[in-house]
Amino acid sequence: MPQWQTRVVIPTTTCCRFLQWATFARVWYLLDGKMQPPGKLAALASVRLQGLHKPVYHQLSDCGDHVVIMNTRHIAFSGNKWEQKVYSSHTGYPGGFRQVTAAELHRKDPVAIVKLAIYGMLPKNLHRRTLMQRLHLFPDEDIPEDILKNLVEELPQPRKVPRRLDEYTQEEIEAFPRVWSLPEDYRL
Repeated sequence: MPQWQTRVVIPTTTCCRFLQWATFARVWYLLDGKMQPPGKLAALASVRLQGLHKPVYHQLSDCGDHVVIMNTRHIAFSGNKWEQKVYSSHTGYPGGFRQVTAAELHRKDPVAIVKLAIYGMLPKNLHRRTLMQRLHLFPDEDIPEDILKNLVEELPQPRKVPRRLDEYTQEEIEAFPRVWSLPEDYRL
């Protein structure tokens, strides 16, 4: 064998075989979409669907994982995007151009906005439909039992959800530093 050709030897011990199985196994991840922007959810989910987080990733290898996203009914847009963001499609017939705002689309199908965001973040090739088959979206916390038993890990939410005022205890409110105090004769 010439010197410039090296031979790759794959060890077949039990330990290495287990590591290889664990690397190529499909893991099921859970992601909570409550009060999260769809773009951030899509960025996190597309990495897991493609398998970009794995050390053995290659464009031609199919090593992506399953992603389950719940609470897609409770996603959050910043600003006035519910009325300003427009989703457009075409039926294929003359005069079939359709436009719908994000609020109308979310009212019709609470899963559609997250699905379209993830679909747009996946690579534009023939693998996209296969990757979308591993995406499981649910509008609420009602997930079927057969999917629940497959879940391995829960991914952290991309953005921290702030607490409402009624979720703070009275001790936390009183311990909060006062920047200024109201005058005694001030009426609310």
